Amino acid sequence: MTIRKGLVKRIHVSQVNLRANRKDNGNRPVFTIQTSKGPRYASHVEIMGASTVVSRPNKPLACGARIWIETHAEVRYVKASKNP
Repeated sequence: MTIRKGLVKRIHVSQVNLRANRKDNGNRPVFTIQTSKGPRYASHVEIMGASTVVSRPNKPLACGARIWIETHAEVRYVKASKNP
């Protein structure tokens, strides 16, 4: 799957899914790609251009993420088999 160039994308790890996978050996998607069109969940993400790693521990995203990757580049991802 692909998200077009130009749209702001914020990519972060879902700590909830990461912990749950560790606990029950599950296969939940651990990457969340946030856009203005809503979140997408993935097991693999490839950024096709420049990106920036952002750390804002005192001002997290609405979802609670304190560290994420932000890009305007095209993003390719492997869609998760099911959303959390």
